[in-house]
Amino acid sequence: MSGLFDSSIALTGKVLDLRLQRQNLVASNLANVNTPGYKGKTLEFEDSLQKAIGKDARGKMTKTSKMHVPANFDPTTFSGRTIADFEPRVVHGENAVDIDNEMVTMTKNSLAYNALTQVITKSFKGMEKVIQAGAR
Repeated sequence: MSGLFDSSIALTGKVLDLRLQRQNLVASNLANVNTPGYKGKTLEFEDSLQKAIGKDARGKMTKTSKMHVPANFDPTTFSGRTIADFEPRVVHGENAVDIDNEMVTMTKNSLAYNALTQVITKSFKGMEKVIQAGAR
């Protein structure tokens, strides 16, 4: 049954999970915007994700053969890295969370999440068409 879904769906699902984690961290940062001494957190995963799926520094897929793309990515073992120990700019009397930056991060993350949900929805619609055609 594991062969039913190709690796791109597993990869997309993992990225959706990571984007959800990032959204939760941003929401936590925004909820604590007035908490004295609170340091905002962020989730970094894009660079390590590119390495995990075999992309080179220019963002191109590396190939092990002219006939195929590598399939060395395992979504079950990949996770993002939460960064909470960075030193933010501190203004006396102000919190370390910048509400404008958090809102920009939330908006960009939401747009990427919505785009990925559209991609995965189209993948499932394609499978649905194949199943319906095979049932005839």
